[in-house]
Amino acid sequence: MMQHQGMSWEREYRKPTLMTGDAKPQADVLRFLKFLKKERRCVVEGKRVLDLGSGTGRNSNYLASLGNDVIGIEISPTALHSAKQNNTGDMHVDYMLGDIGAPYALDTESIDIILDVTSSNSLNEKGREVYLQETSRVLKTGGYMFVRALCKDGNANVKNLLKIHPGKERDTYYLKEMDLFERVFSREDITHMYAPYFTILTLEKKTGYPRMAGRLYKRDYWIMYLQKRPTSADIH
Repeated sequence: MMQHQGMSWEREYRKPTLMTGDAKPQADVLRFLKFLKKERRCVVEGKRVLDLGSGTGRNSNYLASLGNDVIGIEISPTALHSAKQNNTGDMHVDYMLGDIGAPYALDTESIDIILDVTSSNSLNEKGREVYLQETSRVLKTGGYMFVRALCKDGNANVKNLLKIHPGKERDTYYLKEMDLFERVFSREDITHMYAPYFTILTLEKKTGYPRMAGRLYKRDYWIMYLQKRPTSADIH
């Protein structure tokens, strides 16, 4: 399945139907950084940041411009090429071609901040379990993670897709426009999924209207701010 998903994302970046090509950082990421600074008194400069599904580098390059050491993992070679081109050269980003549902070539407790901006929705269940274990492993105790994931609750279009174009796994559907399988989550499911690994600081629903194949397309998201809590071994 992941090989298919990788090919789908490569086609998407070569001939976009949903991707905007915008080089500016995403507004949701900027709000997360503001939250860290104001609510958590966390400095967002001089950190080691992992951007999962880094795409064309809009968030990675911005965070690097603030003085952070950034690692971007992306499955599409075309997206990585664009990300490197968009980097002005004075921004330190290590772009890696890879699958975020496979083990990360990173040291344990080596990352301060992780971003997952609607990237893990494409993982299958096996890849998602690896993703959860790996993000928890590489994130420092007390470190923060941003997640934007697709929301199932109250979305008629999602309900229709799950009924007409269901995937093989739970709450997945086939998105024809992108030749892609996506996973959507109820509030209960997404809480249950992340709670064993992280403390959920905020969880809210947001609606967006991206343009896909020439028309506006309603997509509901979960916005989550997470923190890695100490393990029992750390406490003792």
